[in-house]
Amino acid sequence: MGVPVARIRVLVVDDHRIFAESLAAALAAEPDVDVAAAGSGPAALRCLERAAAENRHYDVMLVDADLGATASGARPPAAPDRNAPVDGISLVAGVRVSRPSVRTVVLAEKDDPGRAALALQAGASGWVAKDCSLQRLLAVIRGVLRDETHLPPALLTGVLRELTTARRHRTESEQLVESLTPREREVLRCMVAGLGRKAVAERLFLSPHTVRTHMQNVLGKLGVHSTLAAVALARRAGVGPVALAGDVVERGGQPA
Repeated sequence: MGVPVARIRVLVVDDHRIFAESLAAALAAEPDVDVAAAGSGPAALRCLERAAAENRHYDVMLVDADLGATASGARPPAAPDRNAPVDGISLVAGVRVSRPSVRTVVLAEKDDPGRAALALQAGASGWVAKDCSLQRLLAVIRGVLRDETHLPPALLTGVLRELTTARRHRTESEQLVESLTPREREVLRCMVAGLGRKAVAERLFLSPHTVRTHMQNVLGKLGVHSTLAAVALARRAGVGPVALAGDVVERGGQPA
């Protein structure tokens, strides 16, 4: 009797069916790899949930960097609907929170230091070219399971520069967010969640006029001129959105 081989369970997530199926077939030929494929972010999340329920967790998720891109290359808007399109980096970030034991590797058609840095910040353990050899990809898969981080050498300098710049911007953004009152930070989190003035008013039990005042104060203190700019700054500072379901807002919270 031979020694049992430790299995590596891999989930390929790519909305290009031929590529996903070809890659899955190539990986499945390895004696120690079990592989499945998902054609979208929501499908990948369902695969992860189903596997966890059956106590057969995935070890590594390979995610297309351009997952969910439209024909024009634009990204679909973020939405709380679990069946809505999910782009690759957002999927990486979500899995980092919900399934921290799963290592993620982003597969990209071209080197992009900015997006590679975003992927690492989201929780990815690697960024690999889609046209790399199977041997290279297997080495990355096994490496990330040893808690290694894998980047193409040509990207390393650019990614480090991007991360350094992002860290500096994050520090500046954090200082601006800290200047907000507790109520203003609460309004900002509603803005990050994409809520309009009326929805924020209903959620926080405030008048639309009061919400408008808070929003104007938020923009002024952050030094920006639009909600989109405020949301971008908030995200750099690590401010997340309010939960859109299943929570309770009490009237006796911070004063308006």
